Amino acid sequence: MITAAYGLPARHVIHTVGPVWHGGDRGERELLASCYRRSLERRSLEVAEAHAPTSVAFPAISTGVYGYPVDAAARVAVATMTAHCRQSPITLVRFVCFDVVAERACREAMDEARS
Repeated sequence: MITAAYGLPARHVIHTVGPVWHGGDRGERELLASCYRRSLERRSLEVAEAHAPTSVAFPAISTGVYGYPVDAAARVAVATMTAHCRQSPITLVRFVCFDVVAERACREAMDEARS
């Protein structure tokens, strides 16, 4: 679902619900990747087509009360967005990290993706 950003420094907010972590053997990785992809794909309520974002920002989806391990979630987020951006108009992706653990995980995931 997409809404106005109201007081946030953005035009819109795209809402997604991530998977609950059950140990990693119930398809959590693919479900999490799907959250990132579907937030931007045309067939997902035509968000990308209707609003044509060139930049996006994501929090660490599912890493709070849903218990997804931060390092694993960061690798999924970086890999999914890297693949998606190769074929989209998006030129800037921000991963919003609310603590040093999430920031470290995102930096490590980006370093892994570069190598």
